[in-house]
Formats: sequence, C-alpha cells, structure tokens
Amino acid sequence: MLHAVTLPEITLRLVLAVVIATWIGYDREQKNRPAGIKTHVLVCVGACIIALIQKKIGYDSAQLALSSPKMAGIIRADEARLIAQVVSGIGFLGAGTILVQHRTILGLTTAASLWVVAGLGLAVGMGDYEIGIAGAIIVMIVLVFAKKVIGIHPMKKIEIQYKHKIETKEFIQQYFEEKNITVMNVNFKITQSDLGAIYENVYDVELPRDLNYADIIEEISLNKNIVRIQLVSI
Repeated sequence: MLHAVTLPEITLRLVLAVVIATWIGYDREQKNRPAGIKTHVLVCVGACIIALIQKKIGYDSAQLALSSPKMAGIIRADEARLIAQVVSGIGFLGAGTILVQHRTILGLTTAASLWVVAGLGLAVGMGDYEIGIAGAIIVMIVLVFAKKVIGIHPMKKIEIQYKHKIETKEFIQQYFEEKNITVMNVNFKITQSDLGAIYENVYDVELPRDLNYADIIEEISLNKNIVRIQLVSI
C-alpha cells in the first residue's frame, strides 16, 4: 500500500546516501582523481533528493485521486520520469572528469563512479535499500580489488626520443630482449634541431607479468642518449 515518506525515513535515506558516496569518493580522492568525496556525496545526495521528490509526487497524486475519484483518469504520476532525467543528466558531470593529456585518456573510471553513485542515490531515495547497499559493495570491490585479482597488463605504447641512432637503438633492443618484452609494432620519426637529429620511436609493447611500466621507464631513462620517454595509452 502506498504511504507517505516520513521525516525520519527521509533523514535515514539521505544519511545512507552520504555514507555510500563517502565510501566510494574516498577511494577516488585517495588516488588523486578529479572527483573526490565532496563531488560523489553531492551527486549521490542530489539523486536521492530527486528520488524522494518523485516519491512525494507519486504519493500526492494517489491521494488526490482517492479524494477526487472524478480526477483519477486525468492525474498522471510517472515514477520513472525524474529518475530518467538524472540518469541522462549526470553525463555532463562525468564528461568533465575525463581528460586527454599527452595522448593519454584519464578519468574514465571516475566518470563511471559518478554515474553509478547517482544510481545508488536513486536506489536509496526510492527506498530500495537492498539494491543501494549491495550495489555500493559491488562498486567498491570493483574499484579496489578488480585489478589486483585479475592482474591485467594492458598493452601500451612507449614513446622514446633519443640521440645517436645506432648506439641507442641497439641499447633499446637489447633491453627489450633481456626483459622478455614483446614488441608488437614500432613507428619511427626523426626531427632536426639545434642539437642535431632527434629520433623518436613509438613501440607497442607487451610486458611479462612480473614487470611494470614504471620500472621500464626509469631504467631506460638512465641511458645518457635518451632525451624523453613516456607512456601513451592505446
């Protein structure tokens, strides 16, 4: 039976939205991502408030229909209408957290976390506590443990700029062979400067499971002929 959402229930739902969003936002802020605790809390609480408003509209419409039977066929209260606007509208905020820097895309996970935290806020605001709490637990498992459990080593491009072509190229090839790094593809470029010819190789590489890109970048950069080295996402 349809019933009004009381003030204690409203307070409970808003507090639960804050707790869930703080939990997820803490992970993002700890990793120095564009959207942290405050952003996640505001999104989640905002979605929760909209869901509560939708509940109120539904209840008021039902009460009006009961008190005025002649208007029952005229009154419309679609519980999905405001929720649909949240789901589509949150995209602008998520897009603002996605950055393209040096051909590397950053912020996709944070954008996704903002989108999903809006969904959690809607669930809590509508009173679906099981969905909200279970969803929050799943989201945190994905954010914190997924990469550790699965152990994904995504293919990357390593961009290396260097001087003295033959000597440095031999060093790079020898390093890759010693570390069992598989080169899938390589692109070459040469630029003339006041310091002479600067060579640029962009390698598509696949690493063994016991290596990480940070160590590779550091070790290769120690060579005196290396001018610049960086990772580029594919």
